[in-house]
Amino acid sequence: MGERKGVNKYYPPDFNPEKHGSLNRYHNSHPLRERARKLSQGILIIRFEMPYNIWCDGCKNHIGMGVRYNAEKKKVGNYYTTPIYRFRMKCHLCINYIEMQTDPANCDYVIVSGAQRKEERWDMADNEQVLTTEHEKKQKLETDAMFRLEHGEADRSTLKKALPTLSHIQEAQSAWKDDFALNSMLRKRFREKKKALQEEEERDQALQAKASLAIPLVPETEDDRRLAALLKFHTLDSYEDKQKLKRTEIISRSWFPSASGPSNCSKAGSVLKKLAQNRKSAPVGSPITVGGLGIVRRQSRETSESPQHAAETSTPGKLPVSEGTTQDMPTSPQDCSQETAKTPKTKEPQGQTGGCQDRPRSSSGSSQEAADPQDTTHPYTLNSSLVADYSDSESE
Repeated sequence: MGERKGVNKYYPPDFNPEKHGSLNRYHNSHPLRERARKLSQGILIIRFEMPYNIWCDGCKNHIGMGVRYNAEKKKVGNYYTTPIYRFRMKCHLCINYIEMQTDPANCDYVIVSGAQRKEERWDMADNEQVLTTEHEKKQKLETDAMFRLEHGEADRSTLKKALPTLSHIQEAQSAWKDDFALNSMLRKRFREKKKALQEEEERDQALQAKASLAIPLVPETEDDRRLAALLKFHTLDSYEDKQKLKRTEIISRSWFPSASGPSNCSKAGSVLKKLAQNRKSAPVGSPITVGGLGIVRRQSRETSESPQHAAETSTPGKLPVSEGTTQDMPTSPQDCSQETAKTPKTKEPQGQTGGCQDRPRSSSGSSQEAADPQDTTHPYTLNSSLVADYSDSESE
């Protein structure tokens, strides 16, 4: 490298080695070029590296250890024969200038102006570090034999105290000598731990799939096991209470199936419910009339509109059986049973069978027959029809 530079140097024709001596003197320049522009003032431009962390006084920013600057180096004094240098540099974040100088007595750097040190120092004696021997102490060790003997005894006692610590450090270092065995042991432990983690993850996934859970499961602890052992899960109702509730539900529900069909069936169901409620609320001895059942008699179109027929039809206790004849309608179930006992059983033609069996026995049965008047004809007459009145039913 040096040969290449030496060979490639250009010497002008008027260069005289005896007169100029060197190319730098011929060009009237310094070998350091721009770095020596203030050399007449005793200032040399060097590359300075920050020795520790500081805070800039200008911008209050932190400047870390190791940041480099172009600093002006100047000699400001001596510590005995050791020169003291001062460095002046500009902060790279603001226009503030920082000045630092060496401290040969403490082997450190001191901030003169422009910044504050971030305090991270400690006592070397408390940290059991090797202390630098002061100049006066060094002179005394060279001249005073008794002081040298005392100093040697103190050093030996310090060594005895530090021997256990040193032996422990040596044992730790010797344990790390076999790198292959340590690496094998570490990898084996890692594989076992990884296998255990995979098995635990599989168990958690199986439990989440079984219980349809979407929450992450945490590893169980000894407190969780103890608390789970103390808990007992049981239903609020016993088996006897459930059986009793089921029997009550069976007894209280309706004997007839719920009507599922068109809207008129739902209306008929509401009428049945109303009639059942009226039946329950009515007194035992009250007579049952046709109007109370919600049934209205309507004459068919074949019947003549004579006043006599109208008068016969309007009689509340009579029902026309044939032309010119009427029959008393029983007003209560007791009358119906008495009439059945008095009337002998005779064979009647199909379609005209009548009696108490075809009459409404209860409120629910009467309303069920009255809910569908088009399909069944009333047994009392051939010329008149009974039509259920749904005017009082609930509208849906």
